[in-house]
Amino acid sequence: MLTKTELDKYADVLLWGLKTARTGKFKKEDVILVQFDLPAVQLAEILQGKLLDMGMNPVIRSSLTPKMEHTFYQKANNRQLVFRGSWQDDLYAHLSGRIYLHAPASLTHLADIDPKRIGTHAVAMKPLRDTMREREEKGMLGWTLCMVPTEALAQKAGLSLRQYTNQVIKACYLDKPDPVGEWKRLFKEATTIKKWMNRMDVDYYHVESEGIDLKIKPGKKRQWIGVSGHNIPSFELFISPDWRGTEGSYMADQPSFRSGNLVEGVRLTFKRGIVTEASAKKGEAFTRKQLKMDKGASRVGEFSLTDKRFSKINKFMASTLYDENHGGRYGNCHLAVGASYSDTYDGDPAELTQEMKDQLGFNDSALHWDLVNTNKKTVTAHLASGESIVVYENGMFCCWELRN
Repeated sequence: MLTKTELDKYADVLLWGLKTARTGKFKKEDVILVQFDLPAVQLAEILQGKLLDMGMNPVIRSSLTPKMEHTFYQKANNRQLVFRGSWQDDLYAHLSGRIYLHAPASLTHLADIDPKRIGTHAVAMKPLRDTMREREEKGMLGWTLCMVPTEALAQKAGLSLRQYTNQVIKACYLDKPDPVGEWKRLFKEATTIKKWMNRMDVDYYHVESEGIDLKIKPGKKRQWIGVSGHNIPSFELFISPDWRGTEGSYMADQPSFRSGNLVEGVRLTFKRGIVTEASAKKGEAFTRKQLKMDKGASRVGEFSLTDKRFSKINKFMASTLYDENHGGRYGNCHLAVGASYSDTYDGDPAELTQEMKDQLGFNDSALHWDLVNTNKKTVTAHLASGESIVVYENGMFCCWELRN
């Protein structure tokens, strides 16, 4: 378990993330939602105190326990499954910030639930996420999230709780005297890489690795973003490409726990931006159902790269938050099917209408599923000029400014 000192540092890092993630400034009496799984209650208590000291209005909400969540999906009728209270719409319409403390007491408690029921509920709750996104685009909201170690996570990762906790401590710099200072340093270094990547006029990226031969078309008005405070930890730099330009094959070598299901060895084939073939060594039926959740579920919403020089995560963590930021020997890339991120728009996201998003190829879906590959890979940028530049190799961005 994390000590009181580590929890206090964790809270400070999360508040740095919350402030950094918002383009507009927070002011006193802003409403901040702190949502937490029960094992993270100590961190939630510390955050409540710090937010009150800042003059904010923290709204504290516990997530459903595994038993409650299973009971809901097992017993809810069709109307209950899609019920969304007016108070939820009202709360989200007035939120200035949201912090989510992920600390699952179980990862497999929904394994016997029909994924269609989970997908139906997710689609019904999508307007809340849309409201958050719209407020974020206007600079009115910042959000961040983190994970608190649990026995369930450690067990599924094949680690002891102490080993698992040590990965969290190192990844979030909680073993340093000034973790926030470390994150500020990382933020500066990541900014150097993002500027380098965004200076290029790229027609498409070619990703080559064992099991991967994929072309990603960034599309017009795009920018690489990341290390923005949204996720703690977050070492990935990513883009939401024009989904229509995705061609080729992709393979995830990292397992994935989703909605109580363990999925391994996902392989996808894209033609004209849509998944035309999907298989998995484990959880294939579940995978196919996820890709049919809605029209956008079989399209790409995000492409990401993690530099191994930033991330100290070198173990499988049974958590997408950590696995998508894996450093290890070769860093990682991940592809997300489903929803895209409008803040990768190279302009003011507040000006984006749905019509503009459709024209630019931003994908929309209730699904956002990160599929991670940690194999050795090369990513080549093919520029509009006809020139080709290797931008990522051996787990690192090939940015001259960073190396020197």
